[in-house]
Amino acid sequence: MHLRAPAILVSARQHGETAVIGRFLTGEYGLVAAYVAGGRGRNLRPVVIPGNAVEVQFSAKSDSQLPFARVELTQSRGPWLGEPLAAAAIAWLCALTATALPERQPYPTLHEALGGALDAICNAPSARGWAGALVGYEVLLLREMGYGGAGGRPEGDLAQVIEVMDDLAEPLNHYLLADQRGDVMAARGRLRDLLGRMV
Repeated sequence: MHLRAPAILVSARQHGETAVIGRFLTGEYGLVAAYVAGGRGRNLRPVVIPGNAVEVQFSAKSDSQLPFARVELTQSRGPWLGEPLAAAAIAWLCALTATALPERQPYPTLHEALGGALDAICNAPSARGWAGALVGYEVLLLREMGYGGAGGRPEGDLAQVIEVMDDLAEPLNHYLLADQRGDVMAARGRLRDLLGRMV
């Protein structure tokens, strides 16, 4: 296995002293887990942050082996992690994606939509500008997994978007996160509370 692709890093877990097991969402190959040597070291630590857009090269001797990944940063979300609302939104979208998607099944629409939602979070002047994109991604994810209808990005003011967000909590919980909802849904709960204070 020797692949190179643009990707969004959606999770990074410590492995040993300095390495990281990263999960990368690519358009062509889907969600791919890989070993990043030195991922917690000084050079790669700012790169291996969930939400970052990267160029990743995977290599493995067989399809059953966890591939090694070489990662180059193409777009950092790091500057927004000091902003509580943006950080909560980025954490939620990445955790949801990493938990809900099966390995190595391509979902190019989700890859593009996640990138768009993260861009909106980082570039909109306030949450009113990106909350609809975030909830639209949740709707799209449910639909791509076979559990949603024809809904799209919710329109209207923030109160209406939060109402749609509340309606989606049960389907997300029941269909996508049934076995692992604790920590993942807690991230969504924190985000919902922060958005609710803006209404």
